Amino acid sequence: MPKSSSFLIEDAIVVTMGPRRRIIEGGSILVEGDRIAEIADPESRRPRGAQQKISAKGMAVIPGLIDTHIHLAQSLLRGCADDLSLVQWLSQRVWPIQASFTEEDGRLSADLSMLEMVKSGTTSFVGVDIVSRYGFDGIAESVTKAGMRGALAKTIMDSQGYGRRGKIMPAGLVEEKESCIREAKSMIKKWNGRGGLVTTWLAPRSLGGCSRELYEEVAELAREQKTMVTMHLAEVREDVRYAKQNFGLTPFEFIEEAGLAGPQSLFAHMVWLTNKDVRRVAKTRAMVAHCPSSNLKLASGIPKVPELLGAGANVALGCDGAPCNNSYDMIREMKLAAVIQKGRLLNPVVMPAMTVLEMATVRGARAIGMESQLGSIEVGKKADLVFIDLRKPHLTPFRDIVSNIVYSAMGSDVDTVMVNGRLLLRHGKALTLDEDRIVGQAQMHQDELISRSGAGD
Repeated sequence: MPKSSSFLIEDAIVVTMGPRRRIIEGGSILVEGDRIAEIADPESRRPRGAQQKISAKGMAVIPGLIDTHIHLAQSLLRGCADDLSLVQWLSQRVWPIQASFTEEDGRLSADLSMLEMVKSGTTSFVGVDIVSRYGFDGIAESVTKAGMRGALAKTIMDSQGYGRRGKIMPAGLVEEKESCIREAKSMIKKWNGRGGLVTTWLAPRSLGGCSRELYEEVAELAREQKTMVTMHLAEVREDVRYAKQNFGLTPFEFIEEAGLAGPQSLFAHMVWLTNKDVRRVAKTRAMVAHCPSSNLKLASGIPKVPELLGAGANVALGCDGAPCNNSYDMIREMKLAAVIQKGRLLNPVVMPAMTVLEMATVRGARAIGMESQLGSIEVGKKADLVFIDLRKPHLTPFRDIVSNIVYSAMGSDVDTVMVNGRLLLRHGKALTLDEDRIVGQAQMHQDELISRSGAGD
């Protein structure tokens, strides 16, 4: 579809997520090229001149959801590591299977992940732990073809040991520091900003997978290349023990000393933070990707999200991976993010629906460094839009559209998705990803992976 295409979206409940959090019933949105050109309420003159009209009657239109922490290579592992302790989960299932990946597996897994995300309303994502075995170029090409907005984070390590109780990664996932840095620089040069959709990040392994010197080098490389950094941090209690035993610091204190704590960094999980850590996260302006389903399924714990928000930190949302969530559905993730904090603090008014929707939109945009372009429906911003069909029994009746979306909706309620002014999903049908091929091949690839890895039941 040419960039000169224009759409007039009519009769929508427009959840703008702009500074005033305005909600427009019966609103219209004019999209020209890749941008939002005009927004009108029913009393205003409707925009004119669009090449195509899209009726959104009976639907809410929200900003595209932003998943700030996913594992693209793990959708093929769905159901392979359920109901296991973390050590068994990693060492007996996840790592051995991932070490058996081919580049074809990596690309198919990325396609499957993106298909699920598009069909449930995610338009932008941060894909982590991309090693050479998965084929960075192939994955980046898939993202470009799919039309999604993807930040692809190249894994960096210099140790086969991986923190948690001294577990050792299989050789198939281990890369030398020099090759990691060389490939990262090459990928940044080739893909960063390409097509306006792909950005390239750096992803150092969590504590135990990198030396202090490498973390410092990654921080310097990120500044030099003007790119962002993401990593798992303080996910489980073992991370705290490891940092205390080896550095005499909390995980966040160590990373701050290494120069990685700042607005260029997005840390996933951050479950085991002290109150002092919470304040330091806010002061350094480091970003947090909260992954509630993963944290609960792996019994990692429940992070102090209301405390982080109260201190002024930016917290966004992530689905993590299929083995530790089983879903890439950000709408389902929003509800869980709200209710677990109410239960943890025995306070029903913490984490209101609007706060959680902010985490999935405007805060997600801030976490990936694109707050001026994404996260809200405003004139001049990118046309990343999601239509939610409200004409469902579980969404009827309603009084507050934001509460309805967060507490009642599911990813399957998504009808239409637009990214950069291009339709990726219409009436539930994927337009840029071959759903029949992807779904048809996924089971075969998983069966072959398990057979090659020897990590079956």
